[in-house]
Amino acid sequence: MADKVWLGDKLVEEADAKISVFDHCLLYGDGIFEGMRCYSGKVFRLKEHLDRLWDSAKALHLEIPMTREQVTDATYATLKANGHDDAYIRLVVTRGCGNLGLDLDRCKNPTVIIIAQGLSLYSDDLYVKGMKLVTASTLRMPSSSMNPRIKSCNYLNNILAKYEGTIAGCEEVLILNHQGNVAECSGDNIFIVKKGVLYTPATDSCLLEGITRAAVIEVAAELEIPFKERTITRHDVYISDECFLTGSAAEVIPVTSVDNRIIGSGVAGPITTKILAAYRKMVRQ
Repeated sequence: MADKVWLGDKLVEEADAKISVFDHCLLYGDGIFEGMRCYSGKVFRLKEHLDRLWDSAKALHLEIPMTREQVTDATYATLKANGHDDAYIRLVVTRGCGNLGLDLDRCKNPTVIIIAQGLSLYSDDLYVKGMKLVTASTLRMPSSSMNPRIKSCNYLNNILAKYEGTIAGCEEVLILNHQGNVAECSGDNIFIVKKGVLYTPATDSCLLEGITRAAVIEVAAELEIPFKERTITRHDVYISDECFLTGSAAEVIPVTSVDNRIIGSGVAGPITTKILAAYRKMVRQ
């Protein structure tokens, strides 16, 4: 648990970190967030996370009440107050308090919240033996309705899909877009390997362009692993030689079964293992 939380313009005790019941993030899911990792006292790719946060805010006509420099300082202040060198950070900007109703002009004071906690999303053994996925019947919301590049606090689409995995005994789920092609997972991006080539769904597949996703693409280039973005179907996943997921919390985690079909040899493959090692070296540099 966190001892102190950044709320508004200052650090407060966790027990005092409260927002109004009239905050539109609570009432309507009207807010944005970023999930970030801190390694050895430094936030990994903080600039990229803040770039995406500000882009999300602009898309939602949401004015962040702090400068980037102030958010940076507040993030490190929260880490220091909780004694964290390695942590998961949740940075949230709510629409703020307003009356009942959808009028944005009724919310005059957006609120910034920063939480820093120790986190171990998956057990160590899963990074060796891999995880199981099932395909969710819940489809990714189309970009024409809500662009997935906006990392909003309205996460019902992801939650409903994730629950399908939970009741199937799986840690994650494969989510398809409205065209029936692979988009991503409930909280992670997906990569596959076939005949030595690394693939991931193209950005027009209705996915969030993850910060870790971009870092892994850079790692692949440094390792001289051939890479392509393209449309990926479930069939492509089923017949892949390797599969893994990426995310700030998950880092790089292998997938060894999808819809009860064994992927590759049933354990983390050589390219996945190489990318995971290189990624962990990158974040510690």
